Amino acid sequence: MKIESFEYIQMISQTGIEVKIYEDGLIILGKKPDSTIKQNIEELTFYYEKLLSPGLSYIFSLGAPIPKELANIKTVYPYFVILDKADKKSIEKILKDFKQEKYFEIKTNTFEIYRGNKLYIINDTDEELANIEKFVQEQIFFREFKGQMHRYVNLHRTIWEKIAEVKEKGKIKGKNVETLKDKIESYSKTINLIEARINQMGIYINTRGSIIKNNKELSNFTDVLQFKYETLSDTLSYIKELWRMTKNYVNSAVTLFSDIQAKSTERSVTNLAIITSMGVGATLIGLFTEQKPEFTWFGAGYFFALAFVGYFATERLKKYLTLYYVVIYPIIAFILIYYLISGG
Repeated sequence: MKIESFEYIQMISQTGIEVKIYEDGLIILGKKPDSTIKQNIEELTFYYEKLLSPGLSYIFSLGAPIPKELANIKTVYPYFVILDKADKKSIEKILKDFKQEKYFEIKTNTFEIYRGNKLYIINDTDEELANIEKFVQEQIFFREFKGQMHRYVNLHRTIWEKIAEVKEKGKIKGKNVETLKDKIESYSKTINLIEARINQMGIYINTRGSIIKNNKELSNFTDVLQFKYETLSDTLSYIKELWRMTKNYVNSAVTLFSDIQAKSTERSVTNLAIITSMGVGATLIGLFTEQKPEFTWFGAGYFFALAFVGYFATERLKKYLTLYYVVIYPIIAFILIYYLISGG
């Protein structure tokens, strides 16, 4: 374990691959050349994808599960090749061998940068190797930071469209309410996880920017690095506001479907009560039309006991059964009137 501006863990594999894992999540893999550039890159890629990444994935799988929207994201790794006083012809050949279109080149008094799509070539003309390694770390940090923000913007669009598709339906069948509500809640979990990550990203970018600014050894790289920190910080602020809007939209959808589900349950209970009351009414009518009951003290007591139980149950269910008095009482009144008329 190393303690510098950022704490990090340093490991070296049996095949000579050096791994550095920094406290802000940055991972750097490197190897001294012992074969062709292509073979070294393939070895680094295999080590990360088949050995290191599965181990880290297992560790993080023990906590909260990663939402499926984030689990299947594929990252294009940036590869950095550091050359020692190479001529331009050799550099052009490397780009051509890797089928890399040169996006731009930067030349200073101590180093040169040639950038392709996923291959960076740094030609050391008169710079300390340790400083170049720190510069590589920052470049990887920039690329991954920008990549995460791009992914979050795309996720915002995807989740917003999916929620709008569900939320703005004209009609929803009652049996589908719970399924749709569960889907919206899964989006809510994804948003909360990403929000926590976004809030954390701001802390580390400010720390790294401050380190670079105050490090005199990296003064040659300041012009290349400093403006990127400011740009990323501004973009991150925009992403935070965008994600806040997304979170509010999801929360409103969750509330909407919770209300719909509650009303659906209320209607189900009410309908069940109506059907039960109709059954009771039909039974009473059948009894009264067949034979008039004889009056006894036991019968009267039994009647009042049933009435008391019915009243108690009614008071308990009153807040759910809004149609109780509209349905139950008219049926009872109808039965009594029918009985009096038929008997009189």
